[in-house]
Amino acid sequence: MDYTTVTIETERLKLVPLSKDFLEDVFREFTSEITTYMYPKPCESLEELEQRTEETIEEMKRGEDYSFHVVNKQTGEFLGRGGLHKPDTRTPECGIWLKKSAHGRGYGREAMTALKKWADENIAYEYITYPVDKRNVASRKIPESLGGKVMKEYKQVSMSGNELDEVEYHIYPNKPIN
Repeated sequence: MDYTTVTIETERLKLVPLSKDFLEDVFREFTSEITTYMYPKPCESLEELEQRTEETIEEMKRGEDYSFHVVNKQTGEFLGRGGLHKPDTRTPECGIWLKKSAHGRGYGREAMTALKKWADENIAYEYITYPVDKRNVASRKIPESLGGKVMKEYKQVSMSGNELDEVEYHIYPNKPIN
């Protein structure tokens, strides 16, 4: 499946396929503060971000990744990025980040709820993994709202050198009631 054509809409949001349209927004908003509890680190240059974006778009065309921008449906304002990584496997991983000014408005939960619904309708998976640092209480509420259960705990060092104390949620597909 080519994920460069998949757009998901919610009441307030559009999840639009990753593109170069919001490179400057991503570069400005994906900061060391935003990534405190995340594995990736911010790109050091706009050129590095552009190269990573091009690589991810190629993965999306091959059906190996579904990355998207989170955009305000009414205004077109960039709010953040998310993804369903390795959707071609039995255990894809999802995650999201939002710019600081978009925190606390329920956008993350709204976007991930829509992504989960889309995944249930469009891909075959055993469960979706959702890793999050234990200390990131707001982010932990997202997989919990989707019925996720903590199935693993581990420590790892992020690309920025921060020690992460991770819990990995497993979110199972909704089964039709017979």
